[in-house]
Amino acid sequence: MAAPTDSDGQPVASKAQLVEYLEAGCKPAADWRIGTEHEKFAYDIETLKRLPYEGTRGIGVLLDGLRRFGWEPVSEGGNVIALRKPDCCSVTLEPGGQLELSGAQLETVHETCAEVHEHLAEVKAVCEEIGAGVLGHGFDPKSKRDDISWMPKGRYKIMRAYMATKGELGHDMMLRTSTVQVNLDFSSEADMVRKMRVGVALQPVATALFANSPFTEGKPNGFLSCRSHVWTDTDPDRCGMLPFVFDDGFGFEAWTDYLLGVPMYFVYRGGQYLDVSGRSFRDFMAGELAGFEGETPSMGDWVDHMTTAFPEVRLKRFIEMRGADAGPWGSLCALPALWVGLLYDQTALDAAWDLAKDWSEEEREALRDEVPRLGLKTPFRQGTVQDLARDMLAIAEAGLKRRARLDNNGQDESIFIGELHEIAASGETPAERLLDAYENRWGGDIDRIYGEMSY
Repeated sequence: MAAPTDSDGQPVASKAQLVEYLEAGCKPAADWRIGTEHEKFAYDIETLKRLPYEGTRGIGVLLDGLRRFGWEPVSEGGNVIALRKPDCCSVTLEPGGQLELSGAQLETVHETCAEVHEHLAEVKAVCEEIGAGVLGHGFDPKSKRDDISWMPKGRYKIMRAYMATKGELGHDMMLRTSTVQVNLDFSSEADMVRKMRVGVALQPVATALFANSPFTEGKPNGFLSCRSHVWTDTDPDRCGMLPFVFDDGFGFEAWTDYLLGVPMYFVYRGGQYLDVSGRSFRDFMAGELAGFEGETPSMGDWVDHMTTAFPEVRLKRFIEMRGADAGPWGSLCALPALWVGLLYDQTALDAAWDLAKDWSEEEREALRDEVPRLGLKTPFRQGTVQDLARDMLAIAEAGLKRRARLDNNGQDESIFIGELHEIAASGETPAERLLDAYENRWGGDIDRIYGEMSY
């Protein structure tokens, strides 16, 4: 999650100003970029326990070690809680110490994949020195919730207390999940609408392709993507499949109205997060926010508030695809390649919309509900999600080939989705392969996952 935003910005005078903020995200296609984010679990290689913040084998030491690679620290309350570089990429901490790279805005998947490799090499170098490892997995396969340390970030203290009132699995989301996502641009409101609709409709198919979280506390949990399931019982006010995106007239104003309806978590002032959980941003704009009467928000407050909605696809000044489990090294390149192929070529975007445009709200919700458990075997109409995945990948591959962004060996970006084609052809998700290993090669010993699946 994001580091704090400077709240001493332009005052918010009207809803129209918030709509204009989103509209300012429109860019010509030549300026479209790719921003990849991925999280991973850091653990002690001797005990396999997740790293706390403190100690010689702690997240604080890991962050400090990364500074040798040109990262500048971001502190809160005397603790380094993030790292930044001038190109706007950052390393941040999820509530349970999941280490997240928020990558730079890059032109090609080749570049973003090189960034992934550089980052993981840096993390591995420091981890080897302190006796730690890092695991890419959608849900912590071994740790109990109470065994995981909370990171010293003020926003997480507020979220921790509030989430306990909204759903049964909010703390699991905060402490035990990891994801990979990609952030992509749009050229106009109409282009944003088409991309949002395709992204929401096809997100469960991506969830199936990347399903990689079948274990909880050392045992199979009955899901292929437990991470995805967790989001269904986290907070109904800020999660879900966004049916209004498919309404006539959806656009920047409708998204602004949605965000205004999401309850607040905090106001950031003087280096501190102040608890306003459950209160209304509309009241804040009217100068009637309890505890802040007579004060109105800045655009910094609005940007912070935008980060507290957690739907399957999120709109900021770009679009975030949020449905995939973290996984092996190659999947961190495959996820951005998949969505770039679908959304950054007009023919592919139109074909993707043709695939999904006649799906009903009930069908979209059914996919969202069933995919975490059944993956590619989820029934859909006369077939399964496996059939949808094959069609989706064919469209994405053609889009990537038409983009024709070549590396030094003359290969286009479609090389990064080869493993997804193999998954779709077999109908077997990464999670099912892990379950097979657990039952057979590992003999029920979940500790083997750390030796085989760590970066």
